Amino acid sequence: MIEQLSIPTAAGSFDAIAAGPEDGRPVLLLHGFPEAAVEWEHQVATLGVLGYRAVAPDQRGYSPDVRPEQASEYTIDHLVGDVVAIADRLGWNEFDLVGHDWGGAVAWWTADAHPGRLRSLAVISTPHPAALAEAMKTDEDQHLRSGYMTEWRQTRVTERRMLENDADALRRMFDWKVSPSKVDEYVRRLTEPGALTAALNWYRAGRPGGKIGPIEVPTLYIWSTEDAAFGSTAALDTANRVTGPYRFEMIEDVSHWVVEEAPEAVTSLLVEHLSSH
Repeated sequence: MIEQLSIPTAAGSFDAIAAGPEDGRPVLLLHGFPEAAVEWEHQVATLGVLGYRAVAPDQRGYSPDVRPEQASEYTIDHLVGDVVAIADRLGWNEFDLVGHDWGGAVAWWTADAHPGRLRSLAVISTPHPAALAEAMKTDEDQHLRSGYMTEWRQTRVTERRMLENDADALRRMFDWKVSPSKVDEYVRRLTEPGALTAALNWYRAGRPGGKIGPIEVPTLYIWSTEDAAFGSTAALDTANRVTGPYRFEMIEDVSHWVVEEAPEAVTSLLVEHLSSH
């Protein structure tokens, strides 16, 4: 059974879904844009049945009680700070961290800043940030794939374009790979006052100030071959950015929305990874 949680922190209360015994091995799962914690419901439910304590929060901007207006409140330091604050509130000194899309970026940076807190790391879709930055400079394919980020950072008309015509542009992002009911749920959430601007503030907050180093913790990286956002150059280079035990898994013929398009495959790989560390 999936539970609904509210996790109070100094920044506000994060909404979350959870499953599994309170004393189970803790796993925190971070969603991407333009999704929410329910992206992970298959993985959370399965992990709970297996005895893990799985918690997936609606992150900053997605939880209504943690929705600051200024883009400067969405820097990577704030997002990593939220992860630590949530873990602290849950009483987790050490935990496994999982992330997809933007949640994957936050997971990489958390592993860099707080390696002692993580038992393991699993990232889906998003390459190591240094590998992605290098690919954006040297690989024309990745540069073109990442062009949308520049557009979303610069213009406030992005919100209007995404939401007009019953949020047609927002819906088409999912490329008919995610169930219509789930897409409806994401759209409903992002049409709340200020919600889409808050989600886009992740892009508008500016690039991280510091450099991210090699990752020491045991890491699983899952990349799907039909990912429109992330090409193979950065995906393959990620192996060079991890000094701890590393496993790379490629899922063929699946889009960026791999968590929901291929839930059984993702969950199976995740359980294998957790059970081996």
